[in-house]
Amino acid sequence: MSDIAIKAEHLSKRYMIGARRQRINTLGELFTHTVSGFFKTRSTPADEGTTLLKALDDVSFEVKKGEAFAIVGHNGSGKSTLLKILSRVTTPSAGRANICGRVGSLLEVGTGFHPELTGRENIYLNGAILGMRKAEIAAKFDEIVDFSGVERFLDTPVKRYSSGMYVRLAFGVAAHLEPEILIVDEVLAVGDAAFQTKCLTKMGDVARGGQTVLLVTHNLGFIANLSKRAMVLQRGQVKFVGNSSAAIGAYLQSAAGNKGSCDLRGHAGRQLGSTPSMTSVRITDKDGLDKQSFSAGGEWQLELEYACKSDVRLMSAGVFISSVSGIGVGSFDTFMCFPPPHHIPSSGMIRFCIPELLLCPGEYFVSVGLMLDQQHAYDQVTRAISFSVETNDLYGTGHMLTTDHGLCVFKGTAEIVT
Repeated sequence: MSDIAIKAEHLSKRYMIGARRQRINTLGELFTHTVSGFFKTRSTPADEGTTLLKALDDVSFEVKKGEAFAIVGHNGSGKSTLLKILSRVTTPSAGRANICGRVGSLLEVGTGFHPELTGRENIYLNGAILGMRKAEIAAKFDEIVDFSGVERFLDTPVKRYSSGMYVRLAFGVAAHLEPEILIVDEVLAVGDAAFQTKCLTKMGDVARGGQTVLLVTHNLGFIANLSKRAMVLQRGQVKFVGNSSAAIGAYLQSAAGNKGSCDLRGHAGRQLGSTPSMTSVRITDKDGLDKQSFSAGGEWQLELEYACKSDVRLMSAGVFISSVSGIGVGSFDTFMCFPPPHHIPSSGMIRFCIPELLLCPGEYFVSVGLMLDQQHAYDQVTRAISFSVETNDLYGTGHMLTTDHGLCVFKGTAEIVT
């Protein structure tokens, strides 16, 4: 018997953008349309004002039974499309996917729930869809309710649930009704940090119990803690499959570019509603040379170039540094550095400087943004660029800093008092 739970072979998915059928209202129009189509030379979709979008392009990989496997990639890389194909929500344009086992999937918020039914009714509905008997569902019912924490609203139609309640119940159902393959998309980002940790622990339990877990997430901490293998998708293609640590490195490299600089004009991390205005970002050393790897205590600089319309009034520009697991390390902006009135030019370059980078070894992301005021962003790119901090002897005592020392360095002194 094969030990493969999921085998994807040359999967591709293409969407036609801009295609629009001509509306036909009368029999005469139907006749005219049919005759003209008969004599018309065959054309490509592009000839008719359409564009083919490749969401997936020749994707192949395998996941073993009982394995926790992660998929990582920027927005638009094809992750969710791939999961929808594996969950049989959509069909591929080419290739095939063999799934060995009963699948429980948690894709978009609300997927698999009937909005008019109560939480209680949806638990039984989902179990039935998975092929479980009523007695089997009842045996797991209390665990699902306890895990999701929605007992008070169990007999309320789920259309009245908040997004967080939706996700808690949906994950509880998907994880506790014992599918042989559990597929989880980014929806866990809706929950709070405590619930995310709870889900991570549950997925670890599921994997250790012999079930297969397929996880899509931007949270690299989840990947490092849960999975031994991971795959990196970029623009619909497989860029890396292998050890999770190496996959995280490949993902970070794709985020940052090769020399510590990054073009922001088409960056996948730009937030919805932003007005694309930031054009490039680069991280440098104290001499202004591109740099991607630093020592704790060294000088760190970031240069942000932008160009807005001349009538745009910006209050500030700033950076936000976070760890690969999504933990915020700190933020720094022009608002903090300059006295009122707070205003920056509508275009130009801003250099941020941290004289002593007191971070422990590890990989870090930098998000950048332009603000109209303290509540409203004009342009914002998350995880615009990354950099690393290497192990070093900051104190000069031979004691090397490592990732085990946390995120921040305490540059202080210790005194022995007798």
